[in-house]
Amino acid sequence: MPAPQNRTYPEPMAETGEDMRRVDVRREGAVLLIGLNRPEKRNAFDTAMFHQLALAYGELDRDDELRAGLLYAKGEHFTGGMDLLDMAPRLMTGESLLPEGGVNPWATDESPCRKPVVAAVQGTCFTLGIELLLAADVRVANDDVRFGQIEVSRGILPFGGATIRLPQVAGWGNAMRWILTGEHFGAAEALRLGLVQEVVSDGRQFDRALEIARRIAAQAPLGVQAALRSARLALRQGPAAAEEQLFPETLKLLATEDAGHGLTAFLSKQPANFVGR
Repeated sequence: MPAPQNRTYPEPMAETGEDMRRVDVRREGAVLLIGLNRPEKRNAFDTAMFHQLALAYGELDRDDELRAGLLYAKGEHFTGGMDLLDMAPRLMTGESLLPEGGVNPWATDESPCRKPVVAAVQGTCFTLGIELLLAADVRVANDDVRFGQIEVSRGILPFGGATIRLPQVAGWGNAMRWILTGEHFGAAEALRLGLVQEVVSDGRQFDRALEIARRIAAQAPLGVQAALRSARLALRQGPAAAEEQLFPETLKLLATEDAGHGLTAFLSKQPANFVGR
């Protein structure tokens, strides 16, 4: 199934008018489900959707009870990219689109979401959609996905991080092959590039991504966040910067309550119940 329509979830966390339906935000235990919800427009990003997605990531970042996020899309498509008629005039003003309390979902600044995000993708995934995946931590695709980093065909360049992250993930030549031609590619090529980690069939991308998100959420949250920080530091500032922090971060974690739970679980061969302290 492409999205969780036939599941039973609690009501959305916030509902402040018509625009709030652009992104559906729900909890399932320690996982925050973040659903793009503009299917009639192939989930194209307008300003309202951008704002609401950033606020959802802000909620995930701040709430200590949440340990992982699951980004998905309702309808047949993940996203057709940017709604140019709505977004282009606003971008041309040069003003920030990030609302107060929001976190940039594309992580193109110094304050990315501290929690890991798993993404599930189906149908069309163009431009900003690919860049959302690249900013996520684990990606699962249905085998029907049609990807396209097509900005050069519209007279612009990818501005959500693809020029930075796709070469890191796929290698220079592989990244330039698709960024500079604007051509479309499928799920098998995305898997080869490392853009996605798993490809599933029969619309099972949401279920599989949720399994992974739950597995992450069951781990020690402070350890997960520290591992994420370390990996990001290595990408942003180089291996040496990350290496300097490995031992200090480990000492901090060894002093936590969760480290004790982890040791007890290891000795007893029972699952640990981590508390985030």
